[in-house]
Amino acid sequence: MSSNGGAPHGSDEPTSFGLRPPNPPMAVPHPDNPYATPTQVVPQQTAPQPDPGTGRLIAGRYRLLAKLGDGGMGTVWRAKDETVDREVAVKEPRVPDHLPERERANAFERMRREARAAARLDHPAVVNVHDVAIVDGRPWIVMELVQGRSLGDALQEGTLGAREAARIGLEVLAALEAAHAAGILHRDVKPDNVLLGRHDRVVLTDFGIAQIEGETNLTDTGGFVGSPEYIAPERVLGQRPGPASDLWSLGVVLYAATEGVSPFRRSNTPATLQSVLNATPAAPAAASGPLAEVITGLLQKEPGRRPNAAQVRALLEKAAASAVPAPTQVVQPAEGSPKGIRLGRRTLIGLGAAVVAAAVAAYLVIADPFAGPLPDGWKTVHEKDVAASLAVPAEYQPGYPDRKTDEAHWVTYTDWSGSIWIGLRLDRKAEDTSDSIADSAAAEMYEDNKQFKDNGEYELQMPENPTTKTDGGVSYQGKQAAQNTIKYTTDDTQNPRPRELQIFYYKTSKGDMYKLTISYPRKGDFAARGREVARTAIANLDVDVL
Repeated sequence: MSSNGGAPHGSDEPTSFGLRPPNPPMAVPHPDNPYATPTQVVPQQTAPQPDPGTGRLIAGRYRLLAKLGDGGMGTVWRAKDETVDREVAVKEPRVPDHLPERERANAFERMRREARAAARLDHPAVVNVHDVAIVDGRPWIVMELVQGRSLGDALQEGTLGAREAARIGLEVLAALEAAHAAGILHRDVKPDNVLLGRHDRVVLTDFGIAQIEGETNLTDTGGFVGSPEYIAPERVLGQRPGPASDLWSLGVVLYAATEGVSPFRRSNTPATLQSVLNATPAAPAAASGPLAEVITGLLQKEPGRRPNAAQVRALLEKAAASAVPAPTQVVQPAEGSPKGIRLGRRTLIGLGAAVVAAAVAAYLVIADPFAGPLPDGWKTVHEKDVAASLAVPAEYQPGYPDRKTDEAHWVTYTDWSGSIWIGLRLDRKAEDTSDSIADSAAAEMYEDNKQFKDNGEYELQMPENPTTKTDGGVSYQGKQAAQNTIKYTTDDTQNPRPRELQIFYYKTSKGDMYKLTISYPRKGDFAARGREVARTAIANLDVDVL
């Protein structure tokens, strides 16, 4: 059996400047071998330990109960206000110990401004500030506890429909209008700062770097604050921001909500800022009509060319009121399989609801080259060397072997960031002098799986014993096929990154072996997009000879 692994280099590292620890680095496939499968090692489970600081009493009143998350300048806790017996959110000021005293003072002053900015706003879409407790010279902000999760967390499970994105956009817009009317610029509008609460409530939070009209600028040291992939071009250029700058960020949030990722995200901060200044994003494939119009309008580089808040509101109201599309059946995946993957009608050809419920005993038709029209923004390419047609997003870039050094038959298609790649490899029986091709697709899959379990995959930074989910009970055009889903964390000791891989296997009647591999981050903005790419690519694979 031949070893197979590798793909174009890339990075899915976040470019936000928050204090939270960086996400683990992606598994970067090696350019010379695009078909080793990334897998993800799940760390050994240990008993959960309480967060340090749990139980601490702040200002004689607020008892810290549990950590909720890390923000740009602090840690947010769920706490109990023991005076009035209610739960609140408390933001603990936190800055790196190595910062000079002046920068530490600036950070604490930003937190005081955050409290002042939010307290000046009386709007249901803005988080309420109850108190500021000064402890050892540091301001702890006490806010209402919004029960729910952030939009950023929601997008890790999948993108939003156009109507839901428009509804959330309207609420964020209302919060920004209230802030702008009070002379406040938020300056850090991003999915992590949009909370989705109960009863469809949407709340804009974290005014930590807000600029309040008439107050001194805190960035006079040349420091950069904000989230680069959501920042407006005029701020990158050091120009004076205005309400249009926050609206730009709203446009990027809407793009990410429907497409799964900011259109300006790159592998590092300088590249991200360059893309904000110079890149023209592809039209949002999942948004159309008024929502696409508002996104495109808000992402104009010149602030004066962007629609104003009233125009944005009118377009979002149209998008939110548009007809509800026919529901898509969502099949809950089995334990261990990727969650949130929508299986279309043709993917389940011949399977009634009862059969789906008993899928453990059934053959699931995964690959169907007649799966209907491709999603917007996709294309079909015929690759002669691998004797097959592939469905790929139109903007993905192809990669081929260097015939001077590599006689294998493969092709890859990679997204602009290098985070997601599709690869198809063909091992021809006529060229298999070492008899390495297994007797069936399932046998090939199990041999590969054993290699991953025993040795991992060096070129993909895959450690041994990843988490895998093998399935030899799938079919391709009525013939036996196989599929493996592999989860692992790269073995880079400094920056481990969670990755996920789906490999689809099919052996032709001539004995040739196909392996269709889709690799993507297991967490973060790219995860949901990667799984959707995998579903569509597998469903539309069309080999020349069965």
